[in-house]
Amino acid sequence: MTAAIKDDPKVKRVFLVNQNYAHGQQISRFAKEMLARKRPDIQIVGDELHPLMQVKDFSPVIAKIKASGADTVLTGNWGNDLALQIKAAKDAGLDVAFYTMYASQIGTPTVLGASGEGRVKLFYSGHSNVPELRPVLDDYKAWFKEDYSVFTIDYMIRMLLAAAVKAKTTEPVAVARALEGLSLKSYGGEISMRAMEHQLQMPLYLATWRKKGPRDYDVEGTGFSWAQDKAYPPYVSSTPTSCQVQRPA
Repeated sequence: MTAAIKDDPKVKRVFLVNQNYAHGQQISRFAKEMLARKRPDIQIVGDELHPLMQVKDFSPVIAKIKASGADTVLTGNWGNDLALQIKAAKDAGLDVAFYTMYASQIGTPTVLGASGEGRVKLFYSGHSNVPELRPVLDDYKAWFKEDYSVFTIDYMIRMLLAAAVKAKTTEPVAVARALEGLSLKSYGGEISMRAMEHQLQMPLYLATWRKKGPRDYDVEGTGFSWAQDKAYPPYVSSTPTSCQVQRPA
């Protein structure tokens, strides 16, 4: 997300809103570090950590954002925390850009509706208008009568199958070793499992919530869809690690 924000000249004042557990704390920490390095002109005007899945009313947080003069909210929130946050922003008439990681997750697009048009950004492993992903979305909708939104599951299944074929067994340790350094082509291009700590290296996408075009996927029947702004290859999304995996003898 900071790579995307770096190239957005409209972003001047950022307010961070995240869930108070490891994931949210890391986003808060690294957003501040990376923005300071990539765009030192950007001011961090707020840094809110709230309890995970306990907040029922985000209006106090939205009031803080308004008072801060922020033009952009960066959030790693997901699920009900993200949906309620965006709903409170809509109800309060908060006119800021939202940079999110999980706004495409099921239920959240319905909350976005017209109020999120042009203002909500998605930075994720895929979006509803990646051409190679469209058949998967259509098949999933036909089977389950709802949108497929957790696109990394596709990666997981493909990688696990390829590792089992490579290992010629489903024995867990053998499959885990076969995953190390494994590469394959998926809907987003080439993905690979970094051997040193089993982190998936994959493309990421920046997309904006827009009215759907004639050929766009209608997300949750809202009449809106995700319009791609940019695709980032794995070498951009890859980050250093100091992890030392303890492997079985």
